[in-house]
Amino acid sequence: MKLTGKQKRFLRANANRMRPIFEVGKNGLSPVWLEEIQKALDTRELIKINVLQNSTATVDDIKDYIETKSDVTVVQTIGKTLVLFKPSKDPNKQKLSNEVLAI
Repeated sequence: MKLTGKQKRFLRANANRMRPIFEVGKNGLSPVWLEEIQKALDTRELIKINVLQNSTATVDDIKDYIETKSDVTVVQTIGKTLVLFKPSKDPNKQKLSNEVLAI
């Protein structure tokens, strides 16, 4: 999903008070890890992930991996934190994505 600047700003504002729920460590990136992120996004639509100091992958590597292997949008990267967005498949959980589309 291609987001406009206003939509990204809205999502960044909503993610401001969130805490990261996933981490990337020394085990790096894997298809199983990406699958778990997609499951979390299907429930929450907006999450943060944190890159640990012992990780061999950089923030740019993680961003490229997520965007090429899935339909998840990286909204923002701040330091070692990434904000991810994906509209939920469940219509009952699409509150945030409906607000984004209205912008």
